[in-house]
Amino acid sequence: QVQLVESGGGLVQPGGSLKLSCIASGFTFRDSGMSWYRQRPGEGRELVAQISNLGMSTDYLDAVKGRFRIARNNGLNTLYLEMNNLKPEDTAVYFCKRNQYQHWGRGTQVTVSS
Repeated sequence: QVQLVESGGGLVQPGGSLKLSCIASGFTFRDSGMSWYRQRPGEGRELVAQISNLGMSTDYLDAVKGRFRIARNNGLNTLYLEMNNLKPEDTAVYFCKRNQYQHWGRGTQVTVSS
């Protein structure tokens, strides 16, 4: 079955960096666009970034443009989210998702606090 497993979250100070990973299995990874979502405390999930199946096209939430970068390695079936200059408002649970399907990971917690 489809599995998406996120990792790389943690506690970081404002201005710091984290790199999230999502390992996919159970489907042909290189055939699927992928996305990162986040859910901040008390809010619904919002789309943070997405990437096409071969990585040629990306799109970002305005609030993270210039600070976050989505990438993928189709040979490793892995999706990444590199997050720089983190702000307290980036605190959330981050999820990876297979586009066009309701396939989600369990999420990884990112906390930005001094």
